[in-house]
Order: sequence, then structure tokens, then C-alpha cells
Amino acid sequence: MILTLRTHVLRFYRDQSGQALPIIGFMLIILMGMTGLVLDIGRLYYSYNELQSSTNAAALAGAGTLPQTAATSAATTYSGVTGNLNARNNLPNVTMVSGYPKAVCLTTLKNQGMACSSPANANAIQVKQQVTVPMYFMALLGKPSLTIGAASTASMRGASRSPYNVVIIVDTTASMGSYDSDSNCASSRLSCALQGVQVLLQNLSPCGSSLATCGTVSNSNVTNPVDKVSVFAFPGLTAATLANDYNCSGGAVQATAYTYPTLPNYQIVPFSSDYRASTTSTTLTSTSNLVHAAGGKSGCSGLQNPGGAGTYYAGIIYAAQAALVSAHVSGTQDVMILLSDGDASSSNMTSTNTNGTYPSSKQQCHQAVTAAAAATTAGTRVYSVAYGAASSGCSTDNPSITPCQTMQQIASAPQYFYSDYTASANNGSCISASQPTSSLNQIFTQIAGDLSVSRLIPNNTN
Repeated sequence: MILTLRTHVLRFYRDQSGQALPIIGFMLIILMGMTGLVLDIGRLYYSYNELQSSTNAAALAGAGTLPQTAATSAATTYSGVTGNLNARNNLPNVTMVSGYPKAVCLTTLKNQGMACSSPANANAIQVKQQVTVPMYFMALLGKPSLTIGAASTASMRGASRSPYNVVIIVDTTASMGSYDSDSNCASSRLSCALQGVQVLLQNLSPCGSSLATCGTVSNSNVTNPVDKVSVFAFPGLTAATLANDYNCSGGAVQATAYTYPTLPNYQIVPFSSDYRASTTSTTLTSTSNLVHAAGGKSGCSGLQNPGGAGTYYAGIIYAAQAALVSAHVSGTQDVMILLSDGDASSSNMTSTNTNGTYPSSKQQCHQAVTAAAAATTAGTRVYSVAYGAASSGCSTDNPSITPCQTMQQIASAPQYFYSDYTASANNGSCISASQPTSSLNQIFTQIAGDLSVSRLIPNNTN
């Protein structure tokens, strides 16, 4: 009996099969803790990527709107804050850090040719967002949540984009010789318009931004042009006097009637990219015929206003679109910018057509709208700049349409319609709801900004 009891005791003592249970239990606790920690870290990593993506999107959207003051509003609209376009259900508590989005003027970008232009007086935008992320395992250790942040800075332009073929159409009829007493310019209306064209040329890209110089010029173009620009003007000119609009000779130009099917000489300077020596330089090239036509060379007045033919611009829109089609190459975007008071009512036309269909002496404003719509359908982005557009006019049109309405409808979209409503001939009656800027220089700066593409830059850029 004693022997049997001793045998059982020894057997129980030597049996170690149950000792693994506490070890397994301990390891399970460690494994569960590590799993919880990994889940918390993964959640933080995923949340940070989501937050950074929406912060980048907000910065790019805001920078793409510069130099308009609406840049900060655009950044907020594209942020991850609840109710905005990049808000996410899995990240519901994103907030914008106080003081942001913030439009800034960075010296580094100014040195690269990105001026801090009004009205925003900025060339970049900074965005900072934050969000509180709930924790699971860390909550057991006294950390129920962690707050993470993301920052992003974007310049108003500098990213690779499609090159542009740009046609600038300038009204040079007799009315453009009148004096504009508005404090934004205080000169002849044509001179004010040409100052705006110069601003545009100072902000486009003649060649790649990485090049120190655009290099050799041949036939008014650099070796590898980016943005090519052509200037058109109406009324058309005689072939013998057309060069006087850019050769700085002081010779007068002579207008011709609006003819069809052979169109007048509307194109003053063909597509050119020699308007600046490099993209980083803001100085216009004094040897460029394009710059001469824009009045950008000292002692050279540029386009003249011959008058004598009245205003009829449906034909020039068709001519400009034809030129864009001829100049177009794959990968480029065609752009047309028309500056006029919009009141078409010329009686100096060779066509006797009166049915209102181009070319006709009737429905002259409606014909311009139709011509611009055809260009838009063909893929051209049409900007219109109403300069002194009145609330009455277009006397040949029925149903009635005002010069202001004509210029609005010419634009490819509402955001492409601008108006200098402070011009002395306008009396504030033609305001663009989408683009309320009133100065021609600011208008052309904004158009140039719209033709550029924003890019992300380091947050520590000064």
C-alpha cells in the first residue's frame, strides 16, 4: 500500500505536462498586446496618410487660385475638414490649424520669377491640418487618443504642364483711343490694354523653367518653346501698313473694311516665344516683335487704334481659331483671349448678307457669341475681358443683347469672363460674378495664373 502511494506521488512529481499552460497564457497576453499595438500604429499611419493627402490637395487647390484672394477659401474647400471636398468618414474630426490656410510671399519663389502679385500679394499657400485618432491598446496604457498633424506648402506655379498656344485679340477701334480716367491706369484705353498684355507676357513660360536661358531665337521662337503667343487686332489692316504696329518706325497703320470670304489682315505678330530670355526672368525682350506690339519696348508705342471701320469681331474670332488649329501640336492647349468693349455694330462691311448668319450686318453680337462657342467646342479655352462694356448697345441684334452679355457669353465658362468695370466708359455696370477683379493688370495676372499649374514645395521654403 505504501509502495503504491509512493509510486503515484513520484509519478505526479515527475509529470511536467501542465507547466506549459502558464507560459502559453503569458505569451498570449504579449501577443495580444503586440497585436493591439500594431493595430494602433497601423491606424495612426493610415490616418496620417489620409490627412496628408487632403492637406496636399488643399494646398494645391489654393495655390492654383493665386493670386486671387479666394485662394485661402479654395484651400479650405478642398481640405479634409468636415463638409469639405476631401472629408472622409473614417477621419471625421479633421480641423484646420488656427491661422491656416495662409497665403504667403516666399523670397525663393520671387527669385525664380514668381512675383507676389495683387490682389493676394502672395506666390504660395501653406496649409496645416490636425486630427485626433482614438486608440485601442494604448487606451489601456492611459492613452485613449493621439493627435497628429500634417502640413503642406504649394507654389502658384512651377509644375510640368501642357504648353499653351495663346492668341490675344485686342480691340483697336476708335473708342480705344479715348482716355480712361480710372486710377488703375489713367491713360488711353489702348495703352491700358497693352499694359495688361505685357503683364501676361511677363508671367507665361517662353521655355522650360529649369533652363538658365531659352537659347537661340529663330523666326521669333526659341529652340524648345513652351508657351507661344500671337497678337491679333481689329479692325484689320492693309498689308502695306501692318508692320507699323510692331516695327517701332512711327509709321501709321490703315484699317480696311470687314471683308469675306477673304478676311482682313488680323494677325499682327505670328506665334512667338522670344518675349523673355528665360522663364525665371520677368524682363521682356527688347528685340521681340511681340513685345514691340504690346508696347513693351521704350520708345515703341505698340498697337495703334486706326478706327474707321467700327466694331465687328466675329470674323477675327474665326480667324484666330483657324490660326490656333494651324499652330496646334499634340500635347498643347489652345487659348484665346479677347479684350473689347463688346459693342459690335459696324456698317463698314463688304458682305450684303442681312440674315444674321456670319458674315452678316445683322446680329453682329450674336455672331461673335456663335464664333466663340465654335472655338470652345473645338477645344479652345476662350477668355473674354470686357473693357468698358456697357449695359446697352449691339444695335443690330434682335433679340436684344447687351455688350456686357455678349462678352460674358463669349467666354468658355463663367470663370473665364473678366471685366474692368471701373473703366470710365463702364460706370460699374458690367461686373463678373466669378472674377470681380477690376484692374486690367490684375485681370491679366489672374489669367496668367490660371494658365499655370501649382506644385508642392518643401514646407521650410523661405
